[in-house]
Amino acid sequence: MKMMNEKKETDFYYTIESTAVAEFKDRGSKFLAYSFPVKNTDEFKKYLQELKKEHSKAVHHCYAYRLGIDGNNFRTSDDGEPAGTAGKPILGQIDSKNLTDVLIVVVRYFGGTLLGIPGLINAYKTASSLVLQCTPVVQRSVEVIYELHFNYTEMNEVMRILKHFKCTVIKNEMQLFCRIETGIAKTEIDEVLPALKEVRNLELHLLE
Repeated sequence: MKMMNEKKETDFYYTIESTAVAEFKDRGSKFLAYSFPVKNTDEFKKYLQELKKEHSKAVHHCYAYRLGIDGNNFRTSDDGEPAGTAGKPILGQIDSKNLTDVLIVVVRYFGGTLLGIPGLINAYKTASSLVLQCTPVVQRSVEVIYELHFNYTEMNEVMRILKHFKCTVIKNEMQLFCRIETGIAKTEIDEVLPALKEVRNLELHLLE
């Protein structure tokens, strides 16, 4: 029974599906926390640059993100704050809710009073906690990536199957001979693959 539960747990992950902002103040300093759902580092860089441009007069733009489900793809930044006082507490809040594919950026406007190490840790932790309370946590299916090759005449049937099982279309090249990169939920694999294999002349390749 334990092994079955562990397998089931790896079929899903938790994330957020919308952006949010929250504010925390301490002794004159203002901490603006922004949360974003992100899928890759390009999206992270885009959001960070946008916030740096929007808050160009802020003294710090600290952040943390976690991507994927293997636990190894994460990054933190204290952006000039004392080491370990910003990025680590931010990531700690992401991890405390068991989230992934999430970025939190906390923008600080200095209020003139030093908060000290404990005060900074508390401020970044609290701001991050507040912003995660502003957006619902959602459960998503872990997907396995496949590449499909087929004739254009079979496009309607392929898309019907993918839509029926709520598969994610990652890339779609429609020519005389079509190529689709799709994410299939692990929980649906045993139903989706047989359906696709019924499509005439369709080639199926596992990418991940």
